[in-house]
Amino acid sequence: MKKLGIVITDGVGFRNFIMSDFITEATKQFEWITIYSGLPISAFQSISQSNVTIKVLDVFVEGKLTWFFRKWKEVTHLQKHQSFYGMKDNLETGYPKNNSTRALLIKLIYLCTRFIHTDASILLAEKLQFFSFSKNKITQSYLNLLKEDQPTHLFFTHQRPPYLAPFLYAAQQLKIPVSTFIFSWDNLASKGRMLGAFDYFLVWSHLMKTELLYFYPKVNEDKVKIVGTPQFEPYVMPKYKTTAENFYTKFNLDTSLKTICYSCADVSIGQNDPIVICAIATAIRNHAIAIPSQLIVRTSPAEDDTRFKAIRLAFPEILWNVPKWVLTRENHAESWSQRIPSEEDIKDLRSLLEYVDLNINMCSTMSLDFMLFDKPVINTVFGNLENGLYNDQRFLNYGHFKKVVDSQSVTIAKSEIELISQINEALNDPKKRTNQRKRMIDLQISEPLEGTSKRIAATLSRFND
Repeated sequence: MKKLGIVITDGVGFRNFIMSDFITEATKQFEWITIYSGLPISAFQSISQSNVTIKVLDVFVEGKLTWFFRKWKEVTHLQKHQSFYGMKDNLETGYPKNNSTRALLIKLIYLCTRFIHTDASILLAEKLQFFSFSKNKITQSYLNLLKEDQPTHLFFTHQRPPYLAPFLYAAQQLKIPVSTFIFSWDNLASKGRMLGAFDYFLVWSHLMKTELLYFYPKVNEDKVKIVGTPQFEPYVMPKYKTTAENFYTKFNLDTSLKTICYSCADVSIGQNDPIVICAIATAIRNHAIAIPSQLIVRTSPAEDDTRFKAIRLAFPEILWNVPKWVLTRENHAESWSQRIPSEEDIKDLRSLLEYVDLNINMCSTMSLDFMLFDKPVINTVFGNLENGLYNDQRFLNYGHFKKVVDSQSVTIAKSEIELISQINEALNDPKKRTNQRKRMIDLQISEPLEGTSKRIAATLSRFND
């Protein structure tokens, strides 16, 4: 019997693999499916297939020794690859600014890994990390769970969360084949080490496959399969489509005006969001934007709209789309991970992508979302080291985003003057960068959106043969 275990860690994984067609397609390839979840079981009420069961994983909390070896592994990886700007930036921003006990240990790790950052040292740190939690009661419960369920293949929908390392270890001990999906377009060229060694990898594109083989030279090329990404599959699913009339009515938009959408980052990196929103709204008021327009702001799903209260009072004409992501569990250490999207929110997002005239964001993956609908995109980076604003201009040098900049599929606004000029250009000639946008989509997503879930399920089934 072919039995698939699927590890869902958070709301984005839920959106990608539960709210797409993936479960339906997986049930055609496997006789039994078990979802191992970091979310409460109440989140999965939409699943009706009789051969699917959900089991909530006990939460693993790192001990001090496990944390130390995991940190050593991750910093060593960043040190080894700091010729990539994103790696170097994360290395620099992660260096402690105080002298607490933990900070001093991190500084020690930085000092040692500065001189020794070989693949062998990374693998040694990982071996010690895994050994440190091997006798932990949660690890033992994972071993017992997998012995009981006996999945013939285990699929991790995210390659990075360190709290899943004991679950991966348990699968390795039981010799269960394991695969993972590379979660996002920026993960390989700027983020830290994966949580451990997998047998197989699913990637978005030929570009991502090349990156994976570069950063993880011990990975066998034949074990890396290009499948596209379910992140965008809802945009071609009929159940999420709405009409233009419903869109304009729901958000109280004026059909005679052009519609500009500003999509926010979360507060950790979107600190300049309020400045940009005010600049756009003021330009609309003052008719600096030549074509009569209206502004709708979509906030980050990771937070509510509390930090924009003053803007809402100052600019009551701005329309707002606060994503309808439901908090499934209170008092969780990472509460953002416990928020899952509603079906209504995916419909709202798709309608924004389809019916607005222009998107503005700060170097977000949302650039790709809007490009899929051939909409012009402006990336705002108002901050640098000299002007006192949050330095978001540094993201232009990150490997994944430098490709976007170099492709000229978007325009880059480093000031309010540049932003207003680019808004006027985009609204006057929205098809000007159509070819560049198409090339960027082809670079980042090497397979069609249609059939993504079917493709992933079939690939996992072949891994199981």
